[in-house]
Amino acid sequence: MWIPTEHEKYGVVIASFRGTVPYGLSLEIGDTVQILEKCDGWYRGFALKNPNIKGIFPSSYVHLKNACVKNKGQFEMVIPTEDSVITEMTSTLRDWGTMWKQLYVRNEGDLFHRLWHIMNEILDLRRQVLVGHLTHDRMKDVKRHITARLDWGNEQLGLDLVPRKEYAMVDPEDISITELYRLMEHRHRKKDTPVQASSHHLFVQMKSLMCSNLGEELEVIFSLFDSKENRPISERFFLRLNRNGLPKAPDKPERQCSLFVDLGSSELRRDIYITVHIIRIGRMGAGEKKNACSVQYRRPFGCAVLSIADLLTGETKDDLILKVYMCNTESEWYQIHENIIKKLNARYNLTGSNAGLAVSLQLLHGDIEQIRREYSSVFSHGVSITRKLGFSNIIMPGEMRNDLYITIERGEFEKGGKSVARNVEVTMFIVESSGQALKDFISFGSGEPPASEYHSFVLYHNNSPRWSELLKLPIPVDKFRGAHIRFEFRHCSTKEKGEKKLFGFSFVPLMQEDGRTLPDGTHELIVHKCEENTNLQDTTRYLKLPFSKGILLGNNNQAMKATKESFWITSFLCSTKLTQNGDMLDLLKWRTHPDKITGCLSKLKEIDGSEIVKFLQDTLDTLFGILDENSQKYGSKVFDSLVHIINLLQDSKFHHFKPVMDTYIESHFAGALAYRDLIKVLKWYVDRITEAERQEHIQEVLKAQEYIFKYIVQSRRLFSLATGGQNEEEFRRCIQELLMSVRFFLSQESKGSGALSQSQAVFLSSFPAVYSELLKLFDVREVANLVQDTLGSLPTIVHVDDALQAVKLQCIGKTVESQLYTNPDSRYILLPVVLHHLHMHLQEQKDLIMCARILSNIFCLIKKNSSEKSVLEEIDVIVASLLDILLRTILEITSRPQPSSSTMRLQFQDVTGEFVACLLSLLRQMTDRHYQQLLDSFNTKEELRDFLLQIFTVFRILIRPEMFPKDWTVMRLVANNVIITTVLYLSDALRKNFLNENFDYKIWDSYFYLAVIFINQLCLQLEMFTPSKKKKVLEKYGDMRVTMGCEIFSMWQNLGEHKLHFIPALIGPFLEVTLIPQPDLRNVMIPIFHDMMDWEQRRSGNFKQVEAKLIDKLDSLMSEGKGDETYRELFNSILLKKIERETWRESGVSLIATVTRLMERLLDYRDCMKMGEVDGKKIGCTVSLLNFYKTELNKEEMYIRYIHKLYDLHLKAQNFTEAAYTLLLYDELLEWSDRPLREFLTYPMQTEWQRKEHLHLAIIQNFDRGKCWENGIILCRKIAEQYESYYDYRNLSKMRMMEASLYDKIMDQQRLEPEFFRVGFYGKKFPFFLRNKEFVCRGHDYERLEAFQQRMLNEFPHAIAMQHANQPDETIFQAEAQYLQIYAVTPIPDSQEVLQREGVPDNIKSFYKVNHIWKFRYDRPFHKGTKDKENEFKSLWVERTSLYLVQSLPGISRWFEVEKREVIEMSPLENATEVLENKNQQLKTLISQCQTRQMQNINPLTMCLNGVIDAAVNGGVSRYQEAFFVKEYILSHPEDGEKIARLRELMLEQAQILEFGLAVHEKFVPQDMRPLHKKLVDQFFVMKSSLGIQEFSACIQASPVHFPNGSPRVCRNSAPASMSPDGTRVIPRRSPLSYPAVNRYSSSSLSSQASAEVSNITGQSESSDEVFNMQPSPSTSSLSSTHSASPNVTSSAPSSARASPLLSDKHKHSRENSCLSPRERPCSAIYPTPVEPSQRLLFNHIGDGALPRSDPNLSAPEKAVNPTPSSWSLDSGKEAKNMSDGGKLISPPVPPRPTQTASPARHTTSVSPSPAGRSPLKGSMQSLTPSPVEYHSPGLISNSPVLSGSYSSGISSLSRCSTSETSGFENQVNEQSVAPGSGSGHSGSEELVRKESKTPPPYSVYERTLRRPVPLPHSLSIPVTAEPPALPPKPLAARSGHLENGTRRTDPGPRPRPLPRKVSQL
Repeated sequence: MWIPTEHEKYGVVIASFRGTVPYGLSLEIGDTVQILEKCDGWYRGFALKNPNIKGIFPSSYVHLKNACVKNKGQFEMVIPTEDSVITEMTSTLRDWGTMWKQLYVRNEGDLFHRLWHIMNEILDLRRQVLVGHLTHDRMKDVKRHITARLDWGNEQLGLDLVPRKEYAMVDPEDISITELYRLMEHRHRKKDTPVQASSHHLFVQMKSLMCSNLGEELEVIFSLFDSKENRPISERFFLRLNRNGLPKAPDKPERQCSLFVDLGSSELRRDIYITVHIIRIGRMGAGEKKNACSVQYRRPFGCAVLSIADLLTGETKDDLILKVYMCNTESEWYQIHENIIKKLNARYNLTGSNAGLAVSLQLLHGDIEQIRREYSSVFSHGVSITRKLGFSNIIMPGEMRNDLYITIERGEFEKGGKSVARNVEVTMFIVESSGQALKDFISFGSGEPPASEYHSFVLYHNNSPRWSELLKLPIPVDKFRGAHIRFEFRHCSTKEKGEKKLFGFSFVPLMQEDGRTLPDGTHELIVHKCEENTNLQDTTRYLKLPFSKGILLGNNNQAMKATKESFWITSFLCSTKLTQNGDMLDLLKWRTHPDKITGCLSKLKEIDGSEIVKFLQDTLDTLFGILDENSQKYGSKVFDSLVHIINLLQDSKFHHFKPVMDTYIESHFAGALAYRDLIKVLKWYVDRITEAERQEHIQEVLKAQEYIFKYIVQSRRLFSLATGGQNEEEFRRCIQELLMSVRFFLSQESKGSGALSQSQAVFLSSFPAVYSELLKLFDVREVANLVQDTLGSLPTIVHVDDALQAVKLQCIGKTVESQLYTNPDSRYILLPVVLHHLHMHLQEQKDLIMCARILSNIFCLIKKNSSEKSVLEEIDVIVASLLDILLRTILEITSRPQPSSSTMRLQFQDVTGEFVACLLSLLRQMTDRHYQQLLDSFNTKEELRDFLLQIFTVFRILIRPEMFPKDWTVMRLVANNVIITTVLYLSDALRKNFLNENFDYKIWDSYFYLAVIFINQLCLQLEMFTPSKKKKVLEKYGDMRVTMGCEIFSMWQNLGEHKLHFIPALIGPFLEVTLIPQPDLRNVMIPIFHDMMDWEQRRSGNFKQVEAKLIDKLDSLMSEGKGDETYRELFNSILLKKIERETWRESGVSLIATVTRLMERLLDYRDCMKMGEVDGKKIGCTVSLLNFYKTELNKEEMYIRYIHKLYDLHLKAQNFTEAAYTLLLYDELLEWSDRPLREFLTYPMQTEWQRKEHLHLAIIQNFDRGKCWENGIILCRKIAEQYESYYDYRNLSKMRMMEASLYDKIMDQQRLEPEFFRVGFYGKKFPFFLRNKEFVCRGHDYERLEAFQQRMLNEFPHAIAMQHANQPDETIFQAEAQYLQIYAVTPIPDSQEVLQREGVPDNIKSFYKVNHIWKFRYDRPFHKGTKDKENEFKSLWVERTSLYLVQSLPGISRWFEVEKREVIEMSPLENATEVLENKNQQLKTLISQCQTRQMQNINPLTMCLNGVIDAAVNGGVSRYQEAFFVKEYILSHPEDGEKIARLRELMLEQAQILEFGLAVHEKFVPQDMRPLHKKLVDQFFVMKSSLGIQEFSACIQASPVHFPNGSPRVCRNSAPASMSPDGTRVIPRRSPLSYPAVNRYSSSSLSSQASAEVSNITGQSESSDEVFNMQPSPSTSSLSSTHSASPNVTSSAPSSARASPLLSDKHKHSRENSCLSPRERPCSAIYPTPVEPSQRLLFNHIGDGALPRSDPNLSAPEKAVNPTPSSWSLDSGKEAKNMSDGGKLISPPVPPRPTQTASPARHTTSVSPSPAGRSPLKGSMQSLTPSPVEYHSPGLISNSPVLSGSYSSGISSLSRCSTSETSGFENQVNEQSVAPGSGSGHSGSEELVRKESKTPPPYSVYERTLRRPVPLPHSLSIPVTAEPPALPPKPLAARSGHLENGTRRTDPGPRPRPLPRKVSQL
């Protein structure tokens, strides 16, 4: 049975539990759990990280911990009762854990590893705390380390700053907000600006001396030297090195490293140096033989110097190598370091051995105790301490020192009978009074223990040696008296014995007879001569002698003058026990000389402060002893001396001696009667203040008043204890009188110099320190009243000088901080005075920093939730006095500009923050009663209105992100809690006072604005918090956004008809609120939009304003990352439900639908923009959004913005053509006018003309970069026209040159034709703008199908590629997945005019083949009915799909949506016809290229001929004959008679072309390919016989006619002239998977096509550039065994050659008749009829004078439709269309056709114009049928694989395209009878028909009529003229001409209209 737990409430999981049992709770090791129930070894509860999921788990898996339970029962809260630092550590480490892993994922390796180390450190420290064995101090230290590391980690990870008090986290509810602010600010400052340490220390470690030839021991001496004052500032660090240059005692680290301590900040400057002197110990000369002398001397070796400035960067200098220098002459040794510093190079040089000193240096900051803690390892190993010379900057009481520093300076010695100077060595001893030498009191430096004697170094042959060696003598005080120092001088011989001969000595006593020590300074000592054997042990023999030349005795004067030898030393005493000052000794011994007391007291001020503080207690005892002796006589003097000593302790150097004086007063002071004299003298001084002219001494007295009062109070207490409290009244009266005098002096106004006000300021600054002393004797209320009266007496006149005002405020501040103010009783008395002064200063906006500090202290004392009556009354007083002025102050200081200097800015932020904290504290303390009183206190509504506006404005300021540092979330949450509480109170006042007739828009607007920005604050967006942080916030404050949202809704409902004032102004702010991902908030706020729509509908009958505002704001808000799919659905559902019953439901639904659709697009756009690289998805999404703004919303400004966003995307992706088209959209909105435009986006303020010019130039540049030069030319012409109209010939010239350069680029530069791919996006997972739509995409250069497919799959990594080309079904559309269907498609150009014109270079045609394409198609082969295994072409049909786009490619995007698709089926016969037409066209092109020498290599023609002839001989077209020419087929398909005839014509035409091709081939074939040519000729005759064709010679005239442009030109009378452009176009297309099979000469049989018809998904193709490098295929058995540029076309041709029966006589007869018709007899292509030159010219030019009938039995009207332009005619196409009817760029200009053109756009070969030029033909001959010209790149062949019989050679059902490659428009079926008329008239009408009524190609299953063109009578043919062709039209002409010619395509769907022109300033 499950029992609720009593004590087992909280635990930590110690082993992971999977929770596989029923109701099991899955737990991970380390999780914390709250336990609810227990049962038989199981617990039931939940993990604290996910409290919603409850379950059971084994009790053995949990370690229980102590916890306390709040709110027992269902909603109980469990809080662990562990140390708060432990709790914080645990939760912080959990949060860090997840973030730490993210650092690894984000590749932030450095922080990852640092955080890892810190986490390990924290865990180690946590273990130490948990074990619980630490001492109190150590625990404190560990907690300090933990919190420091936690703060560091939080800062690095961007987490919140944690407020702490004594290392424990603080609950902001338990302290006042001002205290919280201070804690936060203190931690923030600590983090931001580390406190500058006042004390610094230099760590020095000696590594080694590197030298090539040492061999002797060395002494290394370090010291710090001040080059400015030329003196050492530290003691010496002394180190001995062995012969190898390494430390002599490696086992003792303290001998190798030292810490130079107590350097002040003033000593960290550039002119402080580290000096290193090196002394060698050995022979006199460095080069002497080893056995020359056994005695060793100290001799100079070298010196090194380093500036301390090099260490100020804070880096450790490890292994620093210092150069060692030697002086040129030894006599300079004493100042070598100065010479090196001054760089006097002539006086020193590098040591001969090139020595280097290796040291390690580091500068440490902080007091010595801190250094000991932080660098404990250094101290634990051992380090010597090197002090500063003398006392440190701060002298600590209790410091015991007695150090005498002696510097051996120099000597002056005589030669002593020697011919050379002496080698002098000085030996020093300390001798005590008994005559014994003191042992171990001579210290050479800190690294070496003290020695008993000292030997100086020896300078060679120098009678005036200078040593400058510093020694420290730490002699105890008791040994000092009577001791002296003796110096012995010896000459060191360099002879073999190496003797040291004594020749003199000096001595100096350490203490004088009067008890003073040897004075500091330089002393010249007498050198007493003596012999080597002189016994100096007996000190009595020489102590009576004079020691110094400065103090010679009179009787020895003469004797001493004779000596010339002297010895100089400098002494310096650093002692806390001995003094060198005689005045000090006289004062201390005042009883021995009573007559000198007055003089001694006067001289006290002249004594050095350090001497006084050394003997502080003795001095004070002396002073009070003198006062007791004779207070009348000495009272004033003693008082002045006491004041001097008290003020001396104010000095920072002696500041630490204040506790010594405090201790003295408490424990040692015994002057029970002193208080009377002290009060009396003090009052005398105060009374004299107003009259005294010189105030300096009085100010000194006032400065010392704190300690004077301490002495007075202690003296009175001693007197009371001694007398039982006598004279109490008298004492009180004295104090009262003293304070009366003070009040009088304070109330005086300063007149004149202001000395009085300075005295007042001095008094006020030290007066608060007196309170605590007065409290020792008086009641709290008494003291409070005294203080109140004193402070109240201050003059309150504003013009009193500012210095005094500031001091006054400081006095108030100290009063508030004093002990007196903490007592509630005294506080209530003092508060009015304090508030009065604060109010006065705040009103003047002066001393704000001090005011803020005082206010903070006031609120710190008023604890939160204190319901004591006194506190409530205090709050009353503060609210009445300060609330208003506080609000004004915050408004004032936040509206000021921030100071520029960083220090001032910090102060500014501190002041603002403190005032804000004070305001929040006050508001949090206010209860309902306070709010009510406050609101009632306003007399008028205007006052209330002003107050509310003011407080709302202040709240808005408090909410600003910059109000607090970003990591102060705790502070922000507290502030928000206060704000929302206050707003709830004030909203009632708003409802009661400002509604209905009293409605005030401004105050309501301010309220709503505040509420909105409150909800939008970053710190309230709980979704961004970690789960633990979110849980804490919700537990403490709840979700404040929802509370405020409900309040907004409630207030909105109260507005009634006043809501109209806020529509549409509040739509944007409310929309922003609803976009916050908080479901409750959204549910509350979204209905307000319905309300707004309703009120707007009532007012104006529609809600256009609501719609416009919603749309505008949605774009900006969603682009900022707000909103999500859930919001879109919620918005839609809530509002639709709300408007169900409204009368305006329909328009409402429309609005909601529009907004929802916009949201879909904006969400897609935002998601796409998150991607790193620019891809199709980004561009497509932008295009979708741009079009939505234009077509559905008509928002011009948004439209233009997105145009530029799209433009930037294109530039980034290097889609320059698309970028140009995009910018063109904006260009089209502008006109060439002088209308001024405002500054917009990156455009400056300029005229419309200037902006349009700028855009034109940018567009031309992008067209140029995108190699779309034809489009650039149009724009060049346009802008040139403008320049011309303004006579701007300079720019006109530039533009014409630019235009010319574009023409050059067209002719000279190569352009690649892009592939086009159809992409279907199916499934619901695609973005809205792609979902279940199909697009055609323009591929990148060189991009084939596989690459494109891979790119798309990379863009949509979750998509599945479909492996078939069939239309998907509904299940795919509705699937929750992404399906991609991709295959290649063929572009169908709109206009054929350029492509069919002869003589146009291929690099011009290439542009028209792949630009301005609206229509694409692909073919899919299939079998219908039974498949004939013998001849599969009987049943092989082709399904042709045509795709029509919404916009032409290229355009503003690389892909456009398919607007319409048409599917037709081509019968096997139509398929065969198309295959043959394509092959014939290909042959013609190759022959033409060969004739005009465009081909450098004849191989392509050879291979093509070989392929066709070989296939025909070996069974090619015979398959077609078998399939379609048999009687059975003709009878069963009577409707196909015309088509069969057409197929027959094409076969015969092919034979003619082949014959002509062989003739051309023979002319150009190289010698080594002659055999192949012969074989081809032989096979050709076999082919002709198989087709039943007789010799052509019978019907061919003898005279050859040259074809225009080298192409055969034949008149045909029996073949139909009309060929579908679709049927004849062969585009050298590249398959998406590989290059087109341009040169694939397949030897496979045609029958293989059928078997592969369905299975081929991807086509294979090869590069067209391989054409010229390929050799003919050895086997070419297929009819058209070459490639096709449309690799996905399948068509049929028979695979085996069978003899075809000859045509029936009937057919032959009809054909012969037609051939013999005199009007239409053809001229042979190979042997044409001779004509006159003029006739020949006419023959060449008139392509449409007579349109031949292919069947004489057909009537003329039946032949009137669709003449085909001849590719072999000189006639040109019509002018190209430049601009679409909307003014858009459709195609660039093309040279117009010659004016004599009479052809209706399609040209057939024409008969000779003169009947005389003809002769009757004897045999029938099919004319050579021309077809529209196609594009070929130079030398490129486009052969169709259709007849190759191999699907694998380039046919793909995924990438099918048309077999016909030339047509840009389908053949039209003219359903009206066209009356024959003039050629031009016919052309215009028929072109109109062709353009406007597009129908499927002639092979389609649709019914077609009137196929034959009407022949034009010869009489109407226009004679040719010799005029040159017309110039290209101007762009405007082209545009208008285009508009006349009709529309671009069939059935144009509804196109987006261009934006209506606005008079906007964009």
